Amino acid sequence: MKPLLHKDIPTFLERFCHFQDGEIVQLSILSPSELQLTLATQDKARDFDWVHVVFTFFGIENARLLENTQLQLVDMSDGISIISDSSRIGFAIGHYSHITSLEDAVFYIIAENIKYEDKTF
Repeated sequence: MKPLLHKDIPTFLERFCHFQDGEIVQLSILSPSELQLTLATQDKARDFDWVHVVFTFFGIENARLLENTQLQLVDMSDGISIISDSSRIGFAIGHYSHITSLEDAVFYIIAENIKYEDKTF
């Protein structure tokens, strides 16, 4: 797994087309402060082949999660937002520009840090 650093977020989102029209595959709660989320999306670096991107969130501060049975119903047409400030990183379904606005999202996670791994579909 690779850490997702603040400076790498724009390039990361561009590579995966902001996860637009992707799909949430699975959410796993590993502990009260750690969870793992798998998304399916297209990868520009692989000629737009479909891949799974597995995110692991550490030090969960706040979150709005859904049951696994509801995840496939989430509209991903606007993709995702990943926003960081000096001490935390936020992830949300939809387009958001500030970490404080993420709490309006249908699904969001605010954590101390995040790592990711891309896998074949």
